[in-house]
Amino acid sequence: MGMGISLALTVALILVAWAGAAAGLQVVLGTVIPYLAGLTFLGGLIWRVVRWARAPVPFRIPTTCGQQKSLPWIRYAAVDNPATTLGVVARVALEVLLFRSLLRNSRFELREGPKLVYFWEKWLWVAGLAFHWSLFVILTRHLRFFTQPVPAFVGWLEGADGFFQVWLSALYLTDVVVLVAVTYLFLRRVLIPQVRYVSLPADYFPLFLIMGIAGSGVLMRYFFRVDVTAVKELALGLVTFRPVLPAGLSALFYVHLFLVSVLLVYFPFSKLVHMAGIFLSPTRNLANTNRERRHINPWNYPVKVHTYEEYEEEFRKHMIAAGIPVERAGPSAQVGIPAEKEGQ
Repeated sequence: MGMGISLALTVALILVAWAGAAAGLQVVLGTVIPYLAGLTFLGGLIWRVVRWARAPVPFRIPTTCGQQKSLPWIRYAAVDNPATTLGVVARVALEVLLFRSLLRNSRFELREGPKLVYFWEKWLWVAGLAFHWSLFVILTRHLRFFTQPVPAFVGWLEGADGFFQVWLSALYLTDVVVLVAVTYLFLRRVLIPQVRYVSLPADYFPLFLIMGIAGSGVLMRYFFRVDVTAVKELALGLVTFRPVLPAGLSALFYVHLFLVSVLLVYFPFSKLVHMAGIFLSPTRNLANTNRERRHINPWNYPVKVHTYEEYEEEFRKHMIAAGIPVERAGPSAQVGIPAEKEGQ
C-alpha cells in the first residue's frame, strides 16, 4: 500500500512537470519553484538543527559497544567507547565517511538444536556506502554548472569518474553505481518480508524520487541530449540571483529540475535529514566519562525535601502503634516508658 502511494505520487509529479513544460510554464519551473525549494530547504534545515541544538542533554548517553575507560592497566576501546574529544571525532568521522555501525550489522537466526546461526550481512552496508558516495561525487560534478571558472578539482573528479568511453561520450561510473545501489535498496524493502512489514510511504517516496532524478539525468546525458550551455546559463543565473531562461531546454530537463526541487523541499522534514542530525546526536558526539566525573543536571532547582528523620519525627507515635520499627524511640525512652507503649 505504501509503495503504491509513493509510486503514484512520484509519477504524478513527473506528469505535472512535463505538462507544465508543455504548457509554457518554463518560468515557474525554471525560476520560481527552484527559488522556493532552496528557501524551504535552507529554512527547514536551520529550523531542524536549531531545534536539535536546543534539546537538553543533561547526562552522558553515548551508545557504546566496547570497554569503557576505567583502570590504567585495562585497555579500553578508544573509538567504540571514547573518553576524549579526539576519540569522539574519530568515531563520528568513521560513522559519516564509512558507515561503521552499519558495517557491523549482522543477521542471525535461531534454528533447531537450539542453535544460533549468524549470517554475513554486509550488502546493505555496501549498497549504502556506494549510494551515498556516488551521490556525493555526482553533486560535486554538478558544480561545473554553478561556477565560472570551474574549480580544478571538479575537472579531476570528472576525469577519474568518466574514464570509460561509450559511443562519443564518457560513461560516468557513479551514474551506474547510484542507479544500481538505489535499486538494491528498493528491492530489499520489497523482497524481505520483515523489512517490507515496517516500511512506510516515507521510506519508499525518497527512493522513487531519487530514482526519477537519477534516471532523468542519465537519459539527458546519454540518450536525449540537452544544451549544456543553456543549462549552465540557467544555473549561473539562479545562483547569482540574475535568473535568465534560455531557449531550447527540453521538457525532460524541467522534469529533472522539478524533481530536484521537490527533494529539496521534502528533505528537511523527512528521514533524509539524518545527514545533519548525526553530528548533533548525543549518542554519538559525547565522550563516555561517566566513571571519571559525576554529571549533574545543570538546571536542577533547589527543592524542599522531607527526610526520613523528619518523617519519623512526625509519624513516630503512629508507626509504633502500627508495629512499624523506628530508628529512635523518642523522648519517652528517657523516662523509662517502653517504646512499644509510647503510642498508647
